[in-house]
Amino acid sequence: MFFSEAVARSRTWETSPSEHKMWVKVFKACDEDHKGYLSREDFKVAVVMLFGYKPSKIEVDSVMSSINPNTSGILLEEFLNIVKKKKEAQRYRSEVRHIFTAFDTYYRGFLTLEDFKKAFRQVAPKLPERTVLEVFREVDRDSDGHVSFRDFEYAINYGQKEA
Repeated sequence: MFFSEAVARSRTWETSPSEHKMWVKVFKACDEDHKGYLSREDFKVAVVMLFGYKPSKIEVDSVMSSINPNTSGILLEEFLNIVKKKKEAQRYRSEVRHIFTAFDTYYRGFLTLEDFKKAFRQVAPKLPERTVLEVFREVDRDSDGHVSFRDFEYAINYGQKEA
């Protein structure tokens, strides 16, 4: 399906040298005692500095449970991998939003069956209208005749898992 192809391209970003340098700088700034690792609290500060929000307890617990249990915290290489994955997820979501916005030609914040038909006519003109209707019904999870961004994002993520 063309959704998956478009989104799959968004997962191939490489970290630029300037991004990498900034991440190392943030790590060092948050490791004030020069321990060589970030504690739980240090990590929270680093996330605020890089992403502009305070991570939830669940998110921090998840990160802390994924690190090497023989270390006292998150080492630089682990931190760089975590940040890279987080950045890729952020870029992926941005790409999905971009695709959704391209379909939402009337800027309503949702997609209708007509929006789907128009989009599919452009990317797959020989696709039977019945198939477009089936796709729309599948993506419109609450059957209200509108596909919200959440519905759309779910469908694309589901498509990625199937591919």
